[in-house]
Amino acid sequence: MKSNATVTVEVGLGDRAYDILIGSGLLLRAGTEISRRLPGTRAAVVTDVNVAAAHLETLKAGLEKGGIQPAVITLPAGEKTKSFAHLEEVVDGVLAARLERGDVVVALGGGVIGDLAGFAAGIVRRGMNFVQIPTSLLAQVDSSVGGKTGINSARGKNLVGVFHQPKLVLADTEVLDTLPIREFRAGYAELAKYGLIDRPDFFAWLEENWGKVFAGGPQRAEAIAEACRAKADVVGRDEFETGDRALLNLGHTFGHALEGATQYDSARLVHGEGVAIGMALAYRFSSRLNLASPDDAARVEAHLRAVGLPWRMADIPGELPDPEALLAFITQDKKVSRGALTFILTRGIGQAFIAKDVPASEVLSFLRENHPGQQKSRPDQPKGRPGRPRGRPGQPRGRPG
Repeated sequence: MKSNATVTVEVGLGDRAYDILIGSGLLLRAGTEISRRLPGTRAAVVTDVNVAAAHLETLKAGLEKGGIQPAVITLPAGEKTKSFAHLEEVVDGVLAARLERGDVVVALGGGVIGDLAGFAAGIVRRGMNFVQIPTSLLAQVDSSVGGKTGINSARGKNLVGVFHQPKLVLADTEVLDTLPIREFRAGYAELAKYGLIDRPDFFAWLEENWGKVFAGGPQRAEAIAEACRAKADVVGRDEFETGDRALLNLGHTFGHALEGATQYDSARLVHGEGVAIGMALAYRFSSRLNLASPDDAARVEAHLRAVGLPWRMADIPGELPDPEALLAFITQDKKVSRGALTFILTRGIGQAFIAKDVPASEVLSFLRENHPGQQKSRPDQPKGRPGRPRGRPGQPRGRPG
């Protein structure tokens, strides 16, 4: 069952506040919504080959209804597109279209395209308008909101970028019907993250309703809206990640290290899967440090397993670098300050906090215990409260979104 209602969530940033619109059919309304906020604008649409095949014509029709004839820049799909070479390609495409500073760069795609297009918008002509049209669940609930943009370096993920807020986010829930199930699951990890940070009731709701979220309908839109509210609240308090916003990185320090260790090979690991494993590791590490109950870690692992997400390093295909090399990726992470290791740890479900000056020796010992090549045998089924599905989830199908 689909809902025709559109939910609006505001990101409160004073005179730079913007709306997140969540609902079905928003691609066809894109031109109207953009022109209402940026009258007379011209646009460049940045997308990838997979998304273009599924959704570009619908978006172009929607833009033309609002009087916008877009220039289109189409890139390869995948995490490796977040590179200096493709950044240059986008910048050159925007300049070749002779767009001015008051015009708009539109990102049509998942987190990779959103991060890359947003970075280009932030630096071309010292800052152009930017609109996010996220087509993956992960992007709709996380990367499209909050203004973080950037590309990867050979030395780590998202190490080059700027904060550049969009003027508008259009989260069309209809496009999620075309996502491969693996990509939908990866996005779900970010949904669960908001419950694990500070909304325990939301996490409990997901434990009961995740099947309906996968199937679509009102529960899917409700979950996306709640995640966007959670992120909007944090961004409104701490736009530039000098305080509370760091909590949104739950699972990301471990996850980014694993992505770097797999050389951003999406056949082995996509971002949301890295976050899922990273969250499970963060809860287990918190338990090891006697900060949280082992039952909480088991509950998180059980829910990730229930929805089909990886939850341990052993779930990553192929060999991983040794624990010392993984620690090197962690120390390169941008959440390190003056060499001190900073992690988002937890005292329980919905009780995440920022832990500074975490000893590297503790992290290394933990990595050794959990590394698939070195860890002691552990029971395959975690103990504690299982994530109990209510019905079999529907499986999104078709082309990538």
